[in-house]
Amino acid sequence: MAAPELVIDNLHVSVDGTPVLKGLSLTVRGGEVHAVMGPNGTGKSTLAQTLMGHPRYVVTGGRVTLDGQDVLALKTHQRSRLGLFLAMQYPYEVSGVTTANFLRTALNSRRPETEPIRLKDFRDELDRAMDVLHIDHSFANRYLNEGFSGGEKKRNEILQMMLLQPRIAILDEIDSGLDIDAVRIVSEGVEAMRAPELGMLLITHYQRILNYVTPDIVHIMFDGRVVRSGGPELAAELEQRGYEWIREEV
Repeated sequence: MAAPELVIDNLHVSVDGTPVLKGLSLTVRGGEVHAVMGPNGTGKSTLAQTLMGHPRYVVTGGRVTLDGQDVLALKTHQRSRLGLFLAMQYPYEVSGVTTANFLRTALNSRRPETEPIRLKDFRDELDRAMDVLHIDHSFANRYLNEGFSGGEKKRNEILQMMLLQPRIAILDEIDSGLDIDAVRIVSEGVEAMRAPELGMLLITHYQRILNYVTPDIVHIMFDGRVVRSGGPELAAELEQRGYEWIREEV
């Protein structure tokens, strides 16, 4: 299978009638990690929610394609089956549904109804992924995210990504609210997923996760669009200088 390619072209999005994204363009290909940075209110999380089809985010212009297919014409579950995945900034708690049952159901939703994953094969995959992320195996039998710490919830998001094996993963501030050890563990999971078959869009405020996950390209967002792109050194410059110089240039 060819390497994936996500193309976002001149995307305009409004939220509750207010324009938020104002002509955003970028391309993510398989094997690449793109970091999207910028101050609060620039549209980073709006981009993530729009790509997955949240109904509150209304596209008013532009195109998004994955491997040439029109993403914006698809419903959220169809985008997932196409290969898009969103690791959420604030994962939901789901009482009454165990983590294992949730993950097995998600896997089977991508398979023919007559070919569900065998229970033993699923448990083997789940155990291997949990070991990478230092997740206690007992968490598989706990209700999804219920009573989990912030770090445990974020690791659970990466666990889903590892099992679902998407073509394009959008990681929306997976480092927010985490201590240094949790950031390192989550980053190890992200690094373990690097492959030509996966492109990643890593949305973050801070340099610290980029100390563990080295991006191929760094984009700076301001006022709803990408205003500068560069290599990892651009993130280091932001760490030293903040965002004020970007504001002044824009």
